[in-house]
Amino acid sequence: MTPDTSFNYGVVSPVACLNAGWAAIKDRYWLFVGITLVATLLGGAVPIVLIGPMMCGLYMCLLGKMRGEPIEFGLLFKGFDYFVPGLVAAAIQTVPGFLIGLPMGFISAGLAIATSARERYPRTEGPPAIFWLVLAVLVIFAIILSLAIHALFLFAYPLIVDRKLSGWEAIKTSYRAALKNLGGIVGLILLNVGLGIVGFLCCFVGVYLVLPVTYAAYAAAYRQVFPETPMNFGSSPPPPPASWAA
Repeated sequence: MTPDTSFNYGVVSPVACLNAGWAAIKDRYWLFVGITLVATLLGGAVPIVLIGPMMCGLYMCLLGKMRGEPIEFGLLFKGFDYFVPGLVAAAIQTVPGFLIGLPMGFISAGLAIATSARERYPRTEGPPAIFWLVLAVLVIFAIILSLAIHALFLFAYPLIVDRKLSGWEAIKTSYRAALKNLGGIVGLILLNVGLGIVGFLCCFVGVYLVLPVTYAAYAAAYRQVFPETPMNFGSSPPPPPASWAA
């Protein structure tokens, strides 16, 4: 059977996604705090190798909760059933980030050398004003580009577990769907970045308390763009849970 790659256009509402994501997980919030914490820490330990299955497992938990299915912590590790597609998707997403980070790394190293020289030799002139202007432009450009890449690949992992796509097909489908919903997706990412900043200001630990809501909002956005289909169940889909309707 050919996987279903159809999707909706222009349907992502940032605030609605955030509300729907919170409504879906709030009754099992602390379970999802633990799931998200383990997924991000293990995925970050060996980024390309483990981030794929960890994110697949996380979205299995989130999408299952939105369908009203019982969720247990062990479901997170079912993401390893999609190890190869997750690995391919993670590797493809890493390439643009590497290309962005490499020149920024050289610039940062040059800045550190210049600063060290200024501290050792106070009479040494610092970098000219044009250097700081170029640096600021490059940083802003890198941030915008990173947000765009994040937006375009946002649906790759849920597509792997929900529509059973290969890593490459998930990347391509996520790219096409994100382009047709780019404004709403970027708005949602910026909204979640704002929540993350608030969490960071709360003694940093707040970041981990916000992460479950962030990923739940992304899962809600995914479901707006890729509605539930019978193939997700093997039969006709059950009615949505009360939390999703809310």
